[in-house]
Amino acid sequence: MSVSRVHIKQDTVPGALKGRGTSQTPANRFEVARLEAFDDGWRRDEDTSKPQTTLIRDATRSIIARNDSPDLAFETSVNPYRGCEHGCIYCFARPSHAYLGFSAGLDFETKIVFKPEAPRLLEKELSRSGYKPAVIVLGSNTDPYQPVERTLSLTRSILEVLERFNNPVGIVTKSAGVVRDKDILGRMAAKNLAKVHLSITTLDPALARAMEPRAASPARRLSAIRELAQAGIPVGVMASPMIPGLNDAEMERILGEAAKAGANSAYTTMLRLPHELGALFTDWLEKYLPERAAHVLSLIRQSRAGQLNESQFHARFMGTGPYAGMMRQRFVRAVQHLGLDETGSQLDISQFHIPGPAPASPQMNLF
Repeated sequence: MSVSRVHIKQDTVPGALKGRGTSQTPANRFEVARLEAFDDGWRRDEDTSKPQTTLIRDATRSIIARNDSPDLAFETSVNPYRGCEHGCIYCFARPSHAYLGFSAGLDFETKIVFKPEAPRLLEKELSRSGYKPAVIVLGSNTDPYQPVERTLSLTRSILEVLERFNNPVGIVTKSAGVVRDKDILGRMAAKNLAKVHLSITTLDPALARAMEPRAASPARRLSAIRELAQAGIPVGVMASPMIPGLNDAEMERILGEAAKAGANSAYTTMLRLPHELGALFTDWLEKYLPERAAHVLSLIRQSRAGQLNESQFHARFMGTGPYAGMMRQRFVRAVQHLGLDETGSQLDISQFHIPGPAPASPQMNLF
């Protein structure tokens, strides 16, 4: 299948903020009042074209999130961060920022909530007598390897806890930063306790830069797959989300390049646009790809029962209708052809154990 390259001149898009997925700050759907900026003539020297990232400490008292969704392959997850500086315009997690009193737009990628107590809280929860071992997923909501992880290292500290307890972990990320932790992941993978999934939405650098302004380039993600696979760490590719009329023509090529790099499994989902995300994505389309906007939105509606989003279980990830059905058939055919339909690779929960106290340092004998 031939792939038509998307032509985007990002630096000339009116109203765009360089390095950000959106400049919009839609109203918080839970709040009646809304504050809007007003230029009163003061502080004209401020540079509002480069909004800075703000880190906000989260004082949460629990860390393991649980779900009972029938169409999810996991029940427990840990998210050390809320909000994501990658700024992916299509991110289904954007509307969750409203629960914190923030906007799903620019706030989501500039107001990053971090959980400094996450490793300690996780150790405490894993040590409880009633804890039932389960695969813990990192990255189910926002990316555990977004830029701030380089300095805070919360994800690495969480992995250290999981390794001590022999608790299996699955990671979902679009960051090449995951290779930093291949030492821990390699040891866990040798015991069938770890697997990584790299999300690749496009192989077109220009489209990736526009849709995912602060995420790793497609080439770096493929390189990360290769490096993890060479380290003996099972790695899958997530061709997600597929956006009808925008990146869906690339699906087979994405899967093929990932397989060549060493991926042994694959997943895909169709674009979801819950709550504020519908208006945000529409605004992005009309700014960056005005000639394609109407066609893309029409195909999305054809796959979402006439709407931009569908929240029903078993339909929300893949959509319905002829177009969505064709996408599913293409995916199944591609993964079978490429050998990415690996089965029977469940991570092992039977090795879980509560470690004893750390051995006393020999230095203590001096006292």
